[in-house]
Amino acid sequence: MNKVIYEDNHLLVVEKPQNVLVQADNTNDLDLLTSLKNYIKEKYNKPGEVYLGLVHRLDRPVGGVMVFARTSKSASRLSNMIRLGKFEKTYLAVMEGKVPDEGVFEDYLLKLENENKTIVDKKGKYSKLSYKLLSYKDGLSLVKIKLDTGRSHQIRVQFSSRGYALLGDQKYNSKAKVGEQIALWSYELRFKHPVREELMDFKCNPPMNKPWNLFGDVLNGKI
Repeated sequence: MNKVIYEDNHLLVVEKPQNVLVQADNTNDLDLLTSLKNYIKEKYNKPGEVYLGLVHRLDRPVGGVMVFARTSKSASRLSNMIRLGKFEKTYLAVMEGKVPDEGVFEDYLLKLENENKTIVDKKGKYSKLSYKLLSYKDGLSLVKIKLDTGRSHQIRVQFSSRGYALLGDQKYNSKAKVGEQIALWSYELRFKHPVREELMDFKCNPPMNKPWNLFGDVLNGKI
């Protein structure tokens, strides 16, 4: 379960598997945070409770690169970077139909806590992303997305509200087939190291199964 990309005394960067919870909920399914704490405890033979700070999240069905903080100081500094927009998050997604070559989406998004759903609403929080179409094949668009804000279900809602359905999105795509895997992947994180101030850049490609394998020529090159 734990695919470690990078680790030091301050950070732990991993590839989150698809369909795994980031943090425990009432399902009692094994979550990534608990699994990584166990990994650190065993690897470094640490007694007692292991600290691991959760500074950002991915929805359960979404996989890809994530960073965790190994100290409270790192957690505070990373959280501050996110708040100030100095933490760059880039995603890959496969949309149904032909998406325009590039664009910027700006909306106000409101999270409906009782329904675990997000809608476009004037009462919501300002949300912005930019994207670029990388390839179009067999009626599907491979899109690279940069998030300027990190709202709940932001990519899924901002695209679906414009008629670009995310492949396999059971919540916002009415055409999604039951059991189909959502085609959204956390591809890249760029941020300054919370202690050394060095620019860190971590990338992680999606698995080469359907629908990603359709775009293998693009994904295996320099995106």
